[in-house]
Amino acid sequence: MSTDNLGKLENRVQLKLLSVPENIGLCRVVVASVAARKDLTLNELEEIKVAVSEAVSNAIIHGYDNNPDGIIFLEVKRFEKGLEILVEDKGKGIEDVEKAIEPAYSSNPERIGLGFVFMKSFMDRVEVDSRVGEGTRVRLVKKWPANGEEG
Repeated sequence: MSTDNLGKLENRVQLKLLSVPENIGLCRVVVASVAARKDLTLNELEEIKVAVSEAVSNAIIHGYDNNPDGIIFLEVKRFEKGLEILVEDKGKGIEDVEKAIEPAYSSNPERIGLGFVFMKSFMDRVEVDSRVGEGTRVRLVKKWPANGEEG
């Protein structure tokens, strides 16, 4: 996973959650609380929340096949120049990451396959590291707008 020059760490929160749908909302609230800044618009904050929802949903649905006993790790770091979110599971992993991030691709025929599309459109960087049988780690980065610049 690459590094971004996001500056000094201002806050960090780590959570260990069961892979149940109720925890998607909890992750949204935690990320919004850590990300909240006076210069972020409500729309920008909502986009960050959607991106984290998609990453956590993917862990539940695809990583653990909706098994509520799986564990999801969430880490949110706020830096002076941006936000980094890590969502990690120890589920089944992704066989072909490049194919998985293509629009409209889903390993589940009942899904429409737009999770990574939303993540990529709302965040400045999306990185996926996955190993079959070991799990998946998604890194999301959002850089703050420069002073006086619209986001």
